[in-house]
Amino acid sequence: MNRLLVLETIIEMKSFTKAAEVLGYTQSSVSQMVAGMEKEFGIQILKRSRNGVSLTAEGQEIYPYVVQALRQYQALEERAASLKGLKTGTVRIGAITSVSCYWLPALFKRFQEKYPNIEFVLQQGDYGMIRTWLKNGEVDFGLMTANYGDGFNKVVLHETEMKAFLPEWHPLARQDKVAIEQLTNDPFILVEGGGYAEPLVAFENAGLEPNIRYRIQDDYTIMSMVEAGLGISILSELVSSRTNFKVVAKEVIPKIMRPIAIVYREKASIPIASQYFIDFLIKNEEKLQ
Repeated sequence: MNRLLVLETIIEMKSFTKAAEVLGYTQSSVSQMVAGMEKEFGIQILKRSRNGVSLTAEGQEIYPYVVQALRQYQALEERAASLKGLKTGTVRIGAITSVSCYWLPALFKRFQEKYPNIEFVLQQGDYGMIRTWLKNGEVDFGLMTANYGDGFNKVVLHETEMKAFLPEWHPLARQDKVAIEQLTNDPFILVEGGGYAEPLVAFENAGLEPNIRYRIQDDYTIMSMVEAGLGISILSELVSSRTNFKVVAKEVIPKIMRPIAIVYREKASIPIASQYFIDFLIKNEEKLQ
């Protein structure tokens, strides 16, 4: 199992040296473990380049099984630990930016007050990335829209409203609400959803087509671009609560809602620590406002 952990850490760090430092091994022993795996399986798993260490084509084929084996072993360890009460464990989450920035820090703090030795590994990404992480077992569960969680179990926690983000000087900024038809003329900055985007669905439902000029994954980059007058956008209301950008957020008519859900595979296969945290999220859903 140590060899699998070494391989995962090398991929995460893109370096034999950094992986050895993190795991407390010598670089020589790390290299020997990988060489032993490659000899045992009869394939080259890793390759070196100027960008660091990465998986070969054969390595990419077997890596999901490596991750799955590690998570199953983690689940076994935590199941045994649960017989004595939850004392240690790791919660691996994939989340969209707005959720990871505005909900999770406070929830992490409250959860660790009760379970102080639990560790969190948070990966931020778009919907498509989170689905891939779930399929490969790289995260235990995702926090994303319920509308793009087909094929997984889903528990909706809260519906957040998506609003039109405009420069402060924009003519529409003087209105209390903005009709979706009014958002079709300006250059539109689409938040990249990795296969699904609530704004695009809203435009389509209204029989409209936005003037998309940019596709950006990061909410803060989009707000900076809106402030600079490069276009307008539709983003979660959460990102407007803590920002110094000179932008305004206006309700769109008809309203655009994003149902935020816990998305996961079979709950019984998830490590105990993550099961506890999922239950904690569900019990505290009323605080996600």
